[in-house]
Amino acid sequence: MEPERPVTMQTSTEPLTQQEASGRLRDLLWTLPQPLWALGATFAVAAAISADWVHADLLVSIVMLCPIPLILLAERIAPRRRDWLLRRPEFLEDAFWVGCAYLIWFPIYSEYYDTPISDAFAALRDASAIPMTLAPTSALGLIGAAFLALFASEFVYYWLHRLQHRTRFFWRMHATHHHITKMSAARADRTHPLEFAALNLGPAVVLALLGASGEVVAVFTAFRISNVYLNHCNLPLRSGLYGWLFTTPEWHSLHHSLEREESDRNFGCTVILWDRVFGTFSGKPDAARVGNGTGEALSILTQLTLPFRSDRVIERL
Repeated sequence: MEPERPVTMQTSTEPLTQQEASGRLRDLLWTLPQPLWALGATFAVAAAISADWVHADLLVSIVMLCPIPLILLAERIAPRRRDWLLRRPEFLEDAFWVGCAYLIWFPIYSEYYDTPISDAFAALRDASAIPMTLAPTSALGLIGAAFLALFASEFVYYWLHRLQHRTRFFWRMHATHHHITKMSAARADRTHPLEFAALNLGPAVVLALLGASGEVVAVFTAFRISNVYLNHCNLPLRSGLYGWLFTTPEWHSLHHSLEREESDRNFGCTVILWDRVFGTFSGKPDAARVGNGTGEALSILTQLTLPFRSDRVIERL
């Protein structure tokens, strides 16, 4: 009887084809734009503030406004999905929501939450046994403090966001944002004013408790806003190493899926770490279809009145 031959594992030693190598290189290159832009904007704001080069509010405003037209142009040149390319009426609708965010919701938030609520929590901090203040002056110190505030505030945001998906009362406010049927950068601002106030309460409280200076808030805002616009874009950006900590278009487009099981994943707006920690992360890179309910686009009036409509009406939309 012949002795048994040892079982050997066969491994493929075939070299990558030119097409495969090109695809991998392309994927690698598409991991770079998001961290370069978001982290670059953060460093630019921190460096400008520490060197007293330009007023922080002005620079943050530039960082917040400039990416939108640039990303929209990039979406036309290299879209992630051609069926997500916007038509003219959709551009005009997005312009309405962006205008509301910058002309109405942001000022309301700034005037209301920065005064009574943040002052109240600042008073609690000052009365505590271990009062804390985040007010560095160096560029690296500002960046470190901003990211400390970011991870803390995103922890609060994560749980508020999960609550919105679990209860009909809070979902009414959040549904406007989920009724987008295509992903595009300007759609990050499609947020009902009631939700805008509720979700920004977390950062306001955390920043107040941490005693974050105005300069730290400026750096914090630069990163958060830069990342949020890219998370909603229609570009073939890949997550790479950056996606282990921060939310990317791959992770966030799945959150906008028409399928409820997929939509109840990847709750992090800017930070994906808390989804990984608490078991709601999904690495599925795409949603077959985005939207909510019937998946049909809603008028601006319907979106604004969603929180005030009956359960029966909401279930039919």
